[in-house]
Amino acid sequence: MNQTRQGYLLVADITGYTMFLSQSELEHAQEILGTLLELLIQHTRPPLQISRLAGDAVISYALQGSALHGQTFVELIEDTYVAFRRAIELMVLNNHCRCNACANIAALDLKFFVHYGTFAIQHLSAHDELVGNDVNLLHRLLKNRVTEQTGIRAYTLYTNTALQQLGLEGMCEGMRGHEERYEHLGEIQLWLQDMHPIWEERKSIAHLTIPPDQVSLQVAADIAMPPHQVWGYLGQPEFRSILMGADRQVILNRRHGRIAPGTVFQCFHGNRMTTQTLLVWQPFEQMTSQDLTPVPSTYVLTNLLLNPTETGTRLVQQFSKSNGPWWGRLLCDFALRTMAKGAQRDIDSFKAHIEADLATRTHAPSSASTLG
Repeated sequence: MNQTRQGYLLVADITGYTMFLSQSELEHAQEILGTLLELLIQHTRPPLQISRLAGDAVISYALQGSALHGQTFVELIEDTYVAFRRAIELMVLNNHCRCNACANIAALDLKFFVHYGTFAIQHLSAHDELVGNDVNLLHRLLKNRVTEQTGIRAYTLYTNTALQQLGLEGMCEGMRGHEERYEHLGEIQLWLQDMHPIWEERKSIAHLTIPPDQVSLQVAADIAMPPHQVWGYLGQPEFRSILMGADRQVILNRRHGRIAPGTVFQCFHGNRMTTQTLLVWQPFEQMTSQDLTPVPSTYVLTNLLLNPTETGTRLVQQFSKSNGPWWGRLLCDFALRTMAKGAQRDIDSFKAHIEADLATRTHAPSSASTLG
């Protein structure tokens, strides 16, 4: 008997697939689509698991209780879209073939469908087949009026239930409300995210590098999990506070319910409070903040870099030399030089806590907490 599970259902569906095949030479078309599908498979990262491929789509799921923060789930989708658009752009730039398939590459795009619900998993020889009413709903959503009503071809369509479970209701401020009605299912409340602005914004994001001669302190830890999961923990105050050696942290100034440049982390150390204002938020790669110090009018930059390794992620934390009046810089730079052992202890403690949390969630029953 198949066990009933709860979790997130995701479909990544290539837009324009049918027309592309009908107007293109089959050999080149299959090669191009094979490359794009392989990209989608590679970007289906744990705890997402692939159920099966369906022609132009990759169907995956993540069980409830998985160690994946709600915003990180959204950022995984966005990261997949950016990689897809980058691949299309490179194919067009490097194309010297004059066949119809190669000429039509630019017409391809990508859309996603996200739902949360109950389903059973049938383990078949080649894949895990998902069954249940919520699975049927997800597949019905692929036939919709989004492009007809809005003109948007590349999008993510979230059910209201999915956003609530992700804890990202604030995202609705930056999305369009949408409704679809299906026989036997009635009216479905949805939220539409246009993906083209994500691609345009991500192309313009610049790294903020602290020059080697301006790095006052650097520590690192090798963590046995991929960058996107480490990233998710870095956005959760209960774990981030361990890394920062704080008693607790509070997040202020989210943008449409999400952490983004301009978001502020308040760090509490006993009765003392300092602030970290995000300058760079580049998912799975880098976050940089401007951190006020206890010395008035003096701040440092803190850079967190996530470098993939064969066994997981190398998390590097850099503190810049201080900025401010000369006497403040003198005091802060001296304090930073005495912090090396404490900073290494904090990053090692962060590593131990998140690895332990991941192990607990990985072996927990599926009825545990949600992604949010």
